[in-house]
Amino acid sequence: MAECGHYDRWREDFAISLALGCKHLRYGPPYYRTHLGPGRYDWSFTDEVLPTMREMGITPILDLCHFGVPDWVGDFQNAEWPFYFAEYARAFSERYPWIRLLTPVNEMYITAEFSGYYGWWNEQLASHKGFVGALKNVTRASLEAMLAILEVRPDALFIHAESSEHTHANHPDLTPEAEMFNERRFLTLDLICGRRISAGMYAYLRENGMAEAEYARFRSIDLVEHFILGHDYYITNEHLLVAPEIRRAAGEVFGYAPVALAYHERYRLPIMHTETNLVDQGGDEAAKWLWKTWANIQMLRRMGVPICGMTWYSVTDQIDWDVALREMNGTVNALGLYDLNRNIRSVGEAYRRLITQWADTPVLPHGPFSIVGGLGD
Repeated sequence: MAECGHYDRWREDFAISLALGCKHLRYGPPYYRTHLGPGRYDWSFTDEVLPTMREMGITPILDLCHFGVPDWVGDFQNAEWPFYFAEYARAFSERYPWIRLLTPVNEMYITAEFSGYYGWWNEQLASHKGFVGALKNVTRASLEAMLAILEVRPDALFIHAESSEHTHANHPDLTPEAEMFNERRFLTLDLICGRRISAGMYAYLRENGMAEAEYARFRSIDLVEHFILGHDYYITNEHLLVAPEIRRAAGEVFGYAPVALAYHERYRLPIMHTETNLVDQGGDEAAKWLWKTWANIQMLRRMGVPICGMTWYSVTDQIDWDVALREMNGTVNALGLYDLNRNIRSVGEAYRRLITQWADTPVLPHGPFSIVGGLGD
């Protein structure tokens, strides 16, 4: 957000979001500079930004934690962090009680995988044990935060934005491992939904560091009446398993609707499309991807799936998205609805037309949401 100029131009960023017709905005305040220590907070940025957002008529969907923690926490292997985070979530809701829509921890699965399994972020571990260590803490943090928020705002709704994925096997011998990945992708949502997981996944969690009491805690709490399950789907979300534990981007093999259906059939909860983009290469590739995504959403809607929103990430271009923010190269990635000078891109024009044309047809009939944009941290 600093590199992309948002801290200096946030009023402008809100204004250009409204210019598209977006009145709901996924937004992640800077957790790392707000939560200063146990019970210590600096609300100076959010005290200025969030009331202004409200005055402008934008309804935020607030990310409380987006891929990283403050330096004093360390990383996602810290088993004490979920309880500090719950205190933060409670303090946040007490300070901004008018905010009803929240994402406690954005993309829990990706957070755990990139930090504990791929070795890319935060603790930079590359093992199943590292993955499970991060996974159990991000899901526990989400659970405890929701319980804390509900004590302040009993009608809160939690939009759990999560990566929606599928792994394809490149060889018959790799099919069992591909199926392992296709079962593992559900773990974060299974845990926060209190769902009984398979014997294989239970053994996987136990072998890699989750205690029986930790699993029992998830099974003992049912908050799903407050849930909307978000799907983030990019052209890289389908994987090809080419060798043991080696996956590569498969491209759009099934597409968003079939992948989303696998999640919906598992949980039978309202869903929301919470992220997508495609780099604008000077043609109309991004606009075509937008319409393809919208067509998939319309297909799901006609099938009776309760889908209540669509999101393009993000309002502006990003920097170093192409290397998953692992390096500071200063590379501008043209995937926003606007460029970094806040000039609208062709996909932004297409998004605005889509909103105008479909304004009288909400994605979820009689539901609270329509098409939204996103600003993450």
